This record gives sequence, C-alpha cells and structure tokens, in this order.
Amino acid sequence: QVQLVESGGGLVQAGGSLRLSCAASGRTFGSYAMGWFRQAPGKEREFVAAINWNGISTSYADSVKGRFTISRQYAKNTVYLQMNSLKPEDTAVYYCAARYGNSEKASGDEYDHWGQGTQVTVSS
Repeated sequence: QVQLVESGGGLVQAGGSLRLSCAASGRTFGSYAMGWFRQAPGKEREFVAAINWNGISTSYADSVKGRFTISRQYAKNTVYLQMNSLKPEDTAVYYCAARYGNSEKASGDEYDHWGQGTQVTVSS
C-alpha cells in the first residue's frame, strides 16, 4: 500500500512559479510510475504530467509542455512538479497518483493510489 501526501500549493500571480511535492510512504517507491493530475471547478480531472519508474521517461499534457517539469527523488520518496509561467487556467486542485509498474500513463484509470490534493490558484 502506498500513501501519497501533496504539498506546495498556494496562490500565485500569473507568470509566477510553484513547486508541488508528493511524498510517498513505503519502501517500494521505485516500483511505481507517478503522475500528476488536476481538476478545476466544474471540469473533469485531467492529466498533467507523469514519470516512469526510473525517472528516464516523462510525459506531459500539451497545455503544460515547456512550462512544467516532473521529477522524482528516490532518497526522499518524493515526486515533484515544477510549474513555471503559470496562467489563470492552471488554477485547479492538483493530485499526485501512483501506479504499480514501469511505464507512465496519461489515464487516471491506470493509477492505483491517489493523494488528497493541493490547491493551486493563479491570479490574473
């Protein structure tokens, strides 16, 4: 069982940056691919970024490519989402997710464990 705890959300002006963190419990962090998803009010949950089990392969939604970077630090059992050049449309609750397996996936249905979410608000 993996438990995920997100942190780092907050209020930022458009053009600013935030770094989200997701701390995973358990000793098998390296066995999981990790993903970030977000959900804005009244909208469906959407894929943001994902990273495979060894950190070599990453995937991004077109809307965040070139602005967001996903990474993972095994010593701290943590995955990060560095968000730069933030826009008001990035406002959402951001969720960390883990899936047992090597490959990163863009579908939330592929993930087994989810965090509680952290709010990101970008003001114009």
